[in-house]
Amino acid sequence: MYQYILRRLLLTIPVVIGVSVIVFGIIRLLPGDPARALAGVQATPEYIEQVRERYGLDEPVYVQYWNFVSGAIQGDLGRSTFSNRPVTTEIGERFPRTLLLASVSLAIATVLGVSAGIVSATRRNSVFDNASMFAALVGVAAPVFWLALMLQLLFSVQLRWLPPTGMGSIRHIILPSITLGLASAALMARITRSSMLDVLRQDFITTARAKGLAERVVVYKHALKNALIPVVTVLGLQFGILLGGAVLTETVFAWPGVGRLLVDSILRRDYPVVQGTVMLLAFLFVIINLVVDIIYAFLDPRIHYQGQDEA
Repeated sequence: MYQYILRRLLLTIPVVIGVSVIVFGIIRLLPGDPARALAGVQATPEYIEQVRERYGLDEPVYVQYWNFVSGAIQGDLGRSTFSNRPVTTEIGERFPRTLLLASVSLAIATVLGVSAGIVSATRRNSVFDNASMFAALVGVAAPVFWLALMLQLLFSVQLRWLPPTGMGSIRHIILPSITLGLASAALMARITRSSMLDVLRQDFITTARAKGLAERVVVYKHALKNALIPVVTVLGLQFGILLGGAVLTETVFAWPGVGRLLVDSILRRDYPVVQGTVMLLAFLFVIINLVVDIIYAFLDPRIHYQGQDEA
C-alpha cells in the first residue's frame, strides 16, 4: 500500500510541472504585448519599458518561467497590476468563499444524486426510474449559466423568495449552490444507478436474498457498500470540478469567490492574478485526484494488488 501511495506521489511531480508550463505558456501566448496591456493604451514607450522591466518581461522566457516557479514554491505569485497587492492575498481572501460554495454544492449533489440512483436501481424501469434518469440527462446537458439565470428568474424575480446576487446571509448561497449541485447530482445519480445495478446482479446478493434477509438489509448493508466505491471516486473528482467550475456561477450570482476574481482579472488584463488563480485551481485538482486515488486504494484493495502485479 505504501509503495502504491509513494508511486502516486511521484507521478504528481511531472503533472504539476506540466501544469505550470501550460499555465505559464498560455499567458505568454496571448496576442499583444503584455507590457503594453499592463501599462495601458495611452502609455508612453518609456513607461511601457518600465513596466516590462518591473515585471521581468524583458528577461528570456526560461528565466521568466524559473522566476515564476521559484516564487510559486515560496508562496509568492507576484503582485496584482490592478490593486498592487500580492496575488496570494487576493486569492486568500476569495478562496474560502469558493470552498464554501463548492462544499455546499457537493453536499446537495451527494444527497440528491446517490438517493436518486439507489431508488432508480431498486425500482428499475419504473416511472421514477425513467423520470429521474431523464432529469439526470437534462441536468448534465443544461449549461450552468442558463440554469443559473432560470433559477434567478423563478425564485428571485417572480417568486421573490431568494436574493438574486451577492453574499450575506445563508439565503444568498442557496441558488448558486443548487445551480452547481444539480449538474453534479445528475452525474452521480447515473453512476450510482449503474453501479447498484451491477452489484445487485452479483452472486453474493442472490445468496443474501436466499438466506431470507430483508430487501432493505440486502440493498443498504450489502449492495450499497460495494456500489459506492466508484461513486467515491466521482465524488472527489466532482469536488475538484466544482472548485474550478464555479467561475460562471460566481459571475452570474456575483459571488465574491475565486471564480469571479478570475473573470474580473481577465477583463482587467491582470495577468499575475490570472496566472496565479489558474495555477492554484489546477494544483488543487491534481491534489484532489491524488487523494481520490489513495482513498480508492483503501476501499478496493484490488487496485493495490493490481499495481504490485504490474510492477
